[in-house]
This record gives sequence, C-alpha cells and structure tokens, in this order.
Amino acid sequence: MGTDPLEDPRSAAIEELEQLGLSAYAARTFVALVGLGEGTAREVSQVSEVPRTRVYDAVDELHERGLIDVQQSSPKRFWSISADTASRMFERELQQRTDVLRTALSEIYPIDHHVEQRGVWTVSGEPAVTDRVLDFLAEADDEIVYMTVDDLLTPELIGALKDATERGVSLKLGGVSESVREQITDEVDDVVTFESMWMWSDTPAGRLLMIDGRKILVSALVNGADASPTDPRSENAIWGAGETNSLVAVLKAIFTWRLEEIIDE
Repeated sequence: MGTDPLEDPRSAAIEELEQLGLSAYAARTFVALVGLGEGTAREVSQVSEVPRTRVYDAVDELHERGLIDVQQSSPKRFWSISADTASRMFERELQQRTDVLRTALSEIYPIDHHVEQRGVWTVSGEPAVTDRVLDFLAEADDEIVYMTVDDLLTPELIGALKDATERGVSLKLGGVSESVREQITDEVDDVVTFESMWMWSDTPAGRLLMIDGRKILVSALVNGADASPTDPRSENAIWGAGETNSLVAVLKAIFTWRLEEIIDE
C-alpha cells in the first residue's frame, strides 16, 4: 500500500509521479516546485534533496512533459503548473495509453475465449470479482440470475443489469433488502426479484451469478480478523463456464431447483 497522501503528501506525490513515468529526480523536482511555486535550481535542490547538477536534467524532463515553464533569466527560474492542471494532463495521458492498450489487446484476444472453460478458476479481491461480474453480465444473451448482498450491488453493476434487460435479457435478482429491491425495480425493467436462497447471515457468501445457464460465479466475503489489515472486507470467488463444467453442472441444478421453489412460493 502506498504512502498516505494526508499524512505525508510529498512522499505520496513523489511515489505516484514515479509510477506515472517520471524519473526519481524529476518527481522530486516537480514536487519541490509545487511547494515553492517557482524557484532556481539552487532553491529546488535545497528542498528536494536533488543534487543541484541533476536539477537541470530534471527540469529538462519536466519541461518536455509540459509540467513546468522556464524563465530565461540569470539564474534560470522554473515555474510549475498547478496541481489540477498536472492531474488533468496525467489523466489524458493515462486515457490515451488505456485506449491504445484496449485496441492492442482486442487485436490479439483469443477467438475462442468465450467457449467452454475447463476446470474452476479463482479470483481474489472485491474489485477483481466485480470486474468479472461486469464482464459476465455483458456476455449474457438470455438470462441472468444474480443473488448478492446490498453492499456489493454498486451503481455500476445496476447499470450493467439495466443494459442487459434493455437488450432483452431476463433478470432474476435475489438476496437484497426491500429498499434496494424497490430501487432496482424502479431503475431496471422486467426484473423478477426473490428472497435469498440461503440464510446469508449464517454464511460468508457474497454473491452468486448464473449467466445463460452456462457460466456461474460464486464468491465469499471474509470480514474482521480474517481479512487483510488494510482491507476489512476481502472477497474471493470461483467461476466456471460450459454446460459440462463441473461447477456449472452442480450449481445450475441447485440454482434451478431452489429458484423454482422460491418463485412458486
């Protein structure tokens, strides 16, 4: 985990700037100039722990990136752009890099990626599990059966469920509270809601998802002492795909049987 920006903003800023591609000296120089507003190489060196001779290399790097302006005085003075402007520049750069990456990966993506997957696959961490759920929802053609707890039903997931129903996919949603159920039925058309299939309070279950009867994901939430000190709620999931996949075959039978019982009741 990185440095807390509230406790040590300079160190946190330097770490992130290095992650964004600046050299160590350039990152330290830029943070120093943000604090100074403007300054000479000597002034920057005094507050940044960057050798004065290396400040000039750093400002060349920063100037090329558009992060500082240079006054042609004697001695030269350097002025940093604002934190908001710098953030927008890096956001644009990251977006461009992400767009290029998406295009490149799409070109090399295996043609048979969505056919039956042998065995059972594991996913660790709530963000990663949510990404898999979003991917699977986007693949649905006929039916989504989704049981989850309130905290895991984020606006992004609600949007994905709405997109699915708008393209004609039937949705059965369970496990959520009455208030969340009312919210879902207000925002998502043609959704069938049902009570939980199991007593969630007695289990660490997080969510159960079945897509078109051919792909299933199951997750468990671990809270408190069993979770990471920096993540009070960790989530781990398993998933499988294909009608003959062992996980899909077993859980599909349970899903279908219990769901028919609940809806009939």
